[in-house]
Amino acid sequence: MNDRLSFPWPNGAVAAVSITFDDTRPSQLDLGIPVLDTHGIGATFYANPDSMEARADDWGKAAARGHEMGNHTVSHPCSGNFCWARGNALEDYTLERMESELRECNERIRRALGIVPKTFAYPCGQTYVGRGENLKSYIPLVAKMFLAGRGFMAECMNDPQVCDLSHLTSFSADHVNHGFLRMEADLKALVEHVSKEGGWLILTSHDVAKEPRHQAITVGELDGLCRILKDPARGIWTATVADAAKHLLESRGKSKS
Repeated sequence: MNDRLSFPWPNGAVAAVSITFDDTRPSQLDLGIPVLDTHGIGATFYANPDSMEARADDWGKAAARGHEMGNHTVSHPCSGNFCWARGNALEDYTLERMESELRECNERIRRALGIVPKTFAYPCGQTYVGRGENLKSYIPLVAKMFLAGRGFMAECMNDPQVCDLSHLTSFSADHVNHGFLRMEADLKALVEHVSKEGGWLILTSHDVAKEPRHQAITVGELDGLCRILKDPARGIWTATVADAAKHLLESRGKSKS
């Protein structure tokens, strides 16, 4: 624990937290970004080009205010175990097909926003293509193309001294299923834990909603989280995934373009 607490976060901070959102959904623009901007917190938004292009001007303005735009693939492929993904299943992908899709997503974001994404988020947190003897990890591909790659639904936080930047962990900040299992207190507990451990906590949401519902964080919960993170007594550095990853590399004495 002492080694982790001694990691040199900026401005004497004891830990880092990054807030991320997947799929560039409209509610992130309409309800989420105003809360983040009020508290001066830059978040990372992982774009699917179709939804991003529908409101490119708004996403461009968000990026100009310090929010990061990242790559989340063109078609959001996940395991065919999800019934909605069976027509676009990772089990049917090759590394070549995935690379083509990642490059297309980068190019569409560049054309729409004038930005080349620095980081990537694995759809569904899944990091493979193919099946059986032909199954391959595409983490090396992400490592070649991006500064960092973010996973999903983790069991541990990122240790800044040893974490693999191409396979970062993240925790869901959403309510899940119809039982609304995640409560605001859980977010506070996660922040308190990372403060004690000195690590890097990445939180992932999808929609922002006025009331609790599946795969969403509420406006009130997001506001409460931001207030906790900006409390000077907690010593938390809030940063986009790209900024935090760059700091880790610099602290490790490495660099990556």
